[in-house]
Amino acid sequence: MKRFDELFLELKQKIAAKDSGSGTVRLVARGRHEIGKKIIEEAGEVWMAAEYEGREKTAEEISQLLYHLQVMMIACDLELEDVYRYL
Repeated sequence: MKRFDELFLELKQKIAAKDSGSGTVRLVARGRHEIGKKIIEEAGEVWMAAEYEGREKTAEEISQLLYHLQVMMIACDLELEDVYRYL
């Protein structure tokens, strides 16, 4: 199981290494617009899971949304602290 901070660091390392086998690296290369579309898609899936699919599926969809939000943060050169200050 990964923690939020650990995942963020792992994603940053993959992107910095330009790991060609990484879906994260490919997504960042496609740009913020594509990442944004994934965020919207995942947010909708969270909503639908919460309405109709129960706890487990909701947790899974939330994890995917959090992943895509972290990818957007990295694409925008944001650190966790940049976001934490607004929580």
